[in-house]
Amino acid sequence: MERPGCVVVIGVGVLGACVGWNLARYGVKVVFVDAGRPGEGVTDWSFSWVNASAKTASRSYFDLNVASMAAYRELAGLIGPDPWWHPDGHLRWADDPAAEASLLETAGLLAGWGYRVEVRTGAEVRRHLEPALTVSDEVPVVFFPDEAWVHGRHLVGRLVGQAVASGAEHRFGTTVHDVGTGADGRVRTVALSDGSRLDVDVVVNAAGPGAAHVAGLVARHLPMRREPGVVTRISCAQVPIRRAMHAPRVAIRPDGDASVVLHSREVDALIDTGEDPAALERLLHESARHVVPGFEDSRVVGTRVVDRPIPGDGFPSVGAVPSVPGYYEAVSHSGITLGPVIGRLLASEIVSGRRDETLADFRPERFSHDNPAS
Repeated sequence: MERPGCVVVIGVGVLGACVGWNLARYGVKVVFVDAGRPGEGVTDWSFSWVNASAKTASRSYFDLNVASMAAYRELAGLIGPDPWWHPDGHLRWADDPAAEASLLETAGLLAGWGYRVEVRTGAEVRRHLEPALTVSDEVPVVFFPDEAWVHGRHLVGRLVGQAVASGAEHRFGTTVHDVGTGADGRVRTVALSDGSRLDVDVVVNAAGPGAAHVAGLVARHLPMRREPGVVTRISCAQVPIRRAMHAPRVAIRPDGDASVVLHSREVDALIDTGEDPAALERLLHESARHVVPGFEDSRVVGTRVVDRPIPGDGFPSVGAVPSVPGYYEAVSHSGITLGPVIGRLLASEIVSGRRDETLADFRPERFSHDNPAS
C-alpha cells in the first residue's frame, strides 16, 4: 500500500492527537483541524482516569484497555511524563452491602483475568495511601495500583507540539464544511469554514461528540448515544489527595497542585431533569467535602456539561470504513484510556493497510447499513 500524502485529523482531543502524533512519526504529512484549541473540549472536561477495571463488558474490550495502559507507560518514556502522567493507582469503595458485594465480585473477576487488585481496609488506606479520607476503618477498599490519571490538555499539547515540530500543520479555530470524494468514491478534499480547501488522501474522524456530523459529510450514518456528563473543578490551597478515587456518589481526582476534578453518575442523572447547573455543582462539591474534609475551604472554579462521544453500542468505532475509501474513524468515550493504543494501531493501519486483530470487535463497518447486526 502506498503511504498517504496528506492526512487530515478532524478533532484534536486525546484520540486525534494520538493518531496525528503517530502518523507524524511515520513521516506522514498531518493537518490537525479543530473548532477550538487542542485538548480544550471534552478531553479537558473528562475525569481522565486510565483504567480497565470499569471495562469488563467484554473480554476483548478489557484487553484493549489493558493494552492501552501499557501503551501509556511507553508513551511517557517517549515524550516525558511531566506534567501530564500520574500513575499513582486508583481507589474504590461502596457504602451499602449490595454495591460492596458487586465491587468485590468485580475485583475477583479482574484478579482472575490477571489484573492487579488489592483489597484493603479503610484504616489501611488512611494509614498508607490517603490520610485525608473519611472512609470507615473496616470498609473494604479496592486498590488498583496500575491505574492512573492524566492531565488531558497537557498531554494533547505535548503530542501536537511534537507532531508540529516534525512537520505537521494545524488549522485551529475552524470547522470542516465539506469532505469531497472523487468519481471512485475516495476522499479527495476537505473544505474548511475559513474558505480554504485541502487536497487530502485520508480523513480521520476523531471529532468526539461531533463525530456523527462529520460522518454525515461522507454520507455515512454513525449512531451515537446521548449521555451527557457534568464535571466540576474546585480549587484549594493544597490538594490533600494523591490519586483518583471513586467514593460513594462522587469520583474525585487531583488536577494539579491546586485543583481537583469531581464527577458523579448520580449527578449526571439529574442533567435532563431541569436541575440548575449551579445545583449540580453544589451537589458534587458537598459530596466531595463529605469524603475529604480538607476540601472545606475549597471553591468551585468551573463546571461543564459535555456530551460523551459514545457510539451506539457503547464500544469504540475505530478503523477504515470500506464504503468510503480514505475515511477512518477514531470515536470512543474511553478516549482518555484508549488514546495511545488506538493512535498507534490506527496510524499503522493507515500507513500499511494492515488491520490489527486487536480492533476486530470495534470496526466501524458493524454500523453499516448492509450489516444485519447494526
